[in-house]
Amino acid sequence: MAHFLFRIGRGSAARPFIAIIAWAVALLAAAGAFLAFGGKLADTFSIPGTETQRVTEEMSSKIAGLDGGSARIVFTTEDGAAFTAEQQQAISTALASATEIEHVTGVVDPFATQAQRDAQMQELADSKTQIEQGREQVAQGQEQLDAAIAQATEAGMYDAMADDFAAQQKQLDDSTAQLDAGEQQLALGEQLAANAAGLTTVSESGAAALGVVQFDTEVHGVPQGDKDTVVETVEAQVPDGVNAYFSAEFVSGPEGILGVGEIVGVLLALVVLIVMMRALLPALLPIVTSAVGVGIGVATALAFSGVVDMQSVTPVLGVMLGLAVGIDYSLFIVNRHRTQLKRGMEVTESVGLANGTAGNAVVFAGSTVLIALLALNITGIPFMGIMGTVAAFCVAVAVLIAITLTPALLGLIGMRALGKNARTSVGAPEHAEPEAKPMRTGRAVLSLIVAVIALGVIAIPAASMRLGLPDGSQEPADSTQYKAYSTIGAEFGEGINGPLLVTAALPAPVTDDEVLAAQVAVSNEIASYDDVVAVVPVAVSDDNSFLAFQVIPKEGASSESTEELVHALRDNATLADGTVLGVAGEASGNIDISEKLADALPLYLVVVVGLSIIILIVVFRSLLLPVIATAGFVLSLFAALGFVTAVFQWGWLGSLFDVHDPGPILSFLPIMLTGILFGLAMDYQLFLASGMREAYVHGLPARNAVVAGLRHGRAVVTAAAIIMISVFGGFVFSHIAMIRPMGFGLAIGVLFDAFVVRMVIIPAVLHLVGDGAWWLPKWLDKLLPNVDVEGSALEREHPFAGAAEEPTPAT
Repeated sequence: MAHFLFRIGRGSAARPFIAIIAWAVALLAAAGAFLAFGGKLADTFSIPGTETQRVTEEMSSKIAGLDGGSARIVFTTEDGAAFTAEQQQAISTALASATEIEHVTGVVDPFATQAQRDAQMQELADSKTQIEQGREQVAQGQEQLDAAIAQATEAGMYDAMADDFAAQQKQLDDSTAQLDAGEQQLALGEQLAANAAGLTTVSESGAAALGVVQFDTEVHGVPQGDKDTVVETVEAQVPDGVNAYFSAEFVSGPEGILGVGEIVGVLLALVVLIVMMRALLPALLPIVTSAVGVGIGVATALAFSGVVDMQSVTPVLGVMLGLAVGIDYSLFIVNRHRTQLKRGMEVTESVGLANGTAGNAVVFAGSTVLIALLALNITGIPFMGIMGTVAAFCVAVAVLIAITLTPALLGLIGMRALGKNARTSVGAPEHAEPEAKPMRTGRAVLSLIVAVIALGVIAIPAASMRLGLPDGSQEPADSTQYKAYSTIGAEFGEGINGPLLVTAALPAPVTDDEVLAAQVAVSNEIASYDDVVAVVPVAVSDDNSFLAFQVIPKEGASSESTEELVHALRDNATLADGTVLGVAGEASGNIDISEKLADALPLYLVVVVGLSIIILIVVFRSLLLPVIATAGFVLSLFAALGFVTAVFQWGWLGSLFDVHDPGPILSFLPIMLTGILFGLAMDYQLFLASGMREAYVHGLPARNAVVAGLRHGRAVVTAAAIIMISVFGGFVFSHIAMIRPMGFGLAIGVLFDAFVVRMVIIPAVLHLVGDGAWWLPKWLDKLLPNVDVEGSALEREHPFAGAAEEPTPAT
């Protein structure tokens, strides 16, 4: 592999425009494919086989017309006073005008709905009064009849009038029976109304109103242009003194893949490169190559968005990883080339050697990242598999760019890869590597203990981590979707933001007259749970065997109480009469997805770690080092998860990272963080430990070799890690809610892994175990292929002036 990459690098440097034109054509082709075949991105998550999906499909098959989606609009008065009649009329008109827009099937006018509800309550009150009056009339009639019977009996005329008395008594009995039936129906109606009382469309203060726009399909399937038209149409007719806030469903599409924070992160990476290289041209090179790779990778992936379901966060993840690894992989090759130029090597030969050595390590490092990302497909979760595949493709493109386009650009700029001062000292003795002396054992022990304890303490919050999907509370505080979410919670109750859909399959169909009783029976059962605020019937199947209810929990979709409510309803799904309940809805779906992802994590971790340990054993020809490296990764992973939990769930340092509403951690963050961080951790392990092994194989004592390898790779790994942290850190302030915790977790994970685990813990442990770090059974040594990760054999075939002398074996 090293010789093959050497030829590619030297050829690209000698004829740079071939590679440059080829990648330019690839970029144009990817952009053209995206424009021609790109489809829509989804903003909802679903997993086949979950209970929520089963209930939703059953409901769709039983009751027609419930397949469409809906989005909410919250209206509030600016002065906090109740809406005036004119304002109410203007809001009603604005909502009604939205029905003329394509895909809109109807709207819920909050004031008309409230008026209808008030009328129904008044009707119930009037019915109760009528029943009471009817009973008084029956009682009076009974008294009169009893008196007439008594008089007739005294006069001896009862027998003659018996038939009339019997007819009158029957009439009174029939009236009583009708009143009893009416009272029973009234009681059922009152009970149903009482159960639904917690759901309102106009707040108690009269200063907030909740409107709903209904669509003919799921909200994410409605073209964004039509949703934008709804927003514009309603906003244009909102009266003075009234604010209108639109829920996340209206503005769920990401406003571009890159925001200000991400661009700042890339600029910080450029600053790091300039400081490291002390020259602008070579510092720009990794930025340019990574940008080309990201463009090709993301555009190609988006070209398939028309034929596969792809979440809006997927291309952003591709950009994040593509930028980070693209800059780092190119940096490794550029740094090796610059070192060789300083020692007097000719440009073309140096580019080829850098590609065959550092480029070879890049290929192996990239392979660990690819394994980690592609292994997401074994989780059985479709959207995770798509995300992993797109990210892996972007990483693969970054690797190919690094070993082809980077050499071409290095050949094109020639000696300008070095700054002016560096060019004047080419071949000077100070560019040779100094002698390596082992660290002190006491220092190694102290460093190990302090680092492990520190990461262990930081990892503690991970034990209380809760998983969920983002809701409106994670949106930017000044956004309309956040204001809609927070206003709904404050004015109508938190549970309105995360309603449940509960179905009831009756043991047998009921008659039309029995439907109300069946609804009340099920409604009472659901309302008996402490965390239920309201239960509202929404539909009945044509054969009266299947009922659907909207259930408003006490707290939001991501709360612990709502999660417990969902589990309680499912655990007691079969009622005493044989009715079977089912639970669906946003909150239920979030819970199912989070649990499914949590269940998939152990298998994923075993597969990824197992395969990567095998790779590391082959690369380093050691049993202990791969185990130490993996254990260090686990420590940094849990520390990263602990820090993420402390910030995004507990709210620590929330003002610093713009976490205004702490909540559960993004449900697929742990599994994504595990895969990506493991791949990146093994990258740094390869670049540091391969130098250690090479020094050890060439004869340095084990402890000296640790310092030699650390010194050899520390500068470039430090720069690479800072660049990673800068790029990932830029996404912490992304305009996309799901990306922020992911960017933070990756940035803090790289910080812990690169600077604490790889540069402190691993060297300390290797120092303490000495020669044992490189022990391998002889039988296994014979079986394993000889993998020269850094191309040492190639380097020996291409010596150059000023190179450090090969260390002599220790006595």
